[in-house]
Amino acid sequence: MRKSLALAAILAVALAGCRGTSPDSASSTPETIKIMVGGIDKVIYLPAKLTEQLGGYKAEGLNVQLLTEPSGATAENVLISGDVQGVVGFYDHTIDLQTKGKCITSVVQMADVPGEVEIVAAGKASSIRTPADFKGRKMGVTSPGSSTDFLTQYLATKGGLTSADYTTVKAGAGQTFIAAIDNGGIDAGMTTDPTAAKLISTGKGKVLLDMRTEEGARQALGGLYPASSLYMDCAWVDSHPEQVQKLANALVKTLRWIKGHSADEIAAKMPTEYAAGDPQLYAKAVHDTIGMFNGDGLMKPEGATNVLEVLSQFSPNVKGKKDKVDLAKTYTTQFTAKVAG
Repeated sequence: MRKSLALAAILAVALAGCRGTSPDSASSTPETIKIMVGGIDKVIYLPAKLTEQLGGYKAEGLNVQLLTEPSGATAENVLISGDVQGVVGFYDHTIDLQTKGKCITSVVQMADVPGEVEIVAAGKASSIRTPADFKGRKMGVTSPGSSTDFLTQYLATKGGLTSADYTTVKAGAGQTFIAAIDNGGIDAGMTTDPTAAKLISTGKGKVLLDMRTEEGARQALGGLYPASSLYMDCAWVDSHPEQVQKLANALVKTLRWIKGHSADEIAAKMPTEYAAGDPQLYAKAVHDTIGMFNGDGLMKPEGATNVLEVLSQFSPNVKGKKDKVDLAKTYTTQFTAKVAG
């Protein structure tokens, strides 16, 4: 009897050992982390896909699935519903969502400026030269309630206008934005590369305000406006610090890689379909935008304060609640600060 029990015990240990080394075991198969990108082919969110292309996620032992929605406002909804674990989108959503009782935090702040461009239809360029000229115009934004909507309102206010002085039009991005310029659906609008590069290269649009550089952002917005970030639910961050640290490692290493390579080298690493048949134009789009990336993933407190200032004036959710927003909960540097050099 004792021999039978001993044999059974040895067999049980052996089977347990086999399970521990099985490809299907939790230890060898990492949990899939789903990240929604607010327009995966937008250059402002390039680090998310570039990290995948460079093998950064796998190098950290992560199984990351990148998904895409054309609008950041839509992307945040799938995060709130729990369908994804993170969003690559504008930082300002973390502030907006806090006023709705949601704790969302930016764990990697990839850019200190929006990377947006205010483009005017070529035929209207002579009559729309400043934000004051938005009056009576059809102004394109990604979608109502999006970051581009808030920024457009801010620019209009600097021009002495209110949102009632112009018509806000949902123009999306990419081909839908270009079509809106083409068919007169919008007179001007806020977009990013490669859409901006396509409009400028074809002569269909002209740059009114360029927020792809720190100088341009300060000129247009009066300060930094941290934008592209990886933001996640606070509870998930608290319960998965190891995975978050690995995500930070992967993304910050990509930000550093960007700083050490040319636009042509970066563009060559991206999926060929992102170039839409024109590799040279795509490389130019990358060249015109990559200066926005900060190289370290760290939030600058000055920028967070400026974003709150803008939203407190134009976000229906943040108006009147500025003093109740806890900025310290909208971003963290604890993970990016630990990334080895």
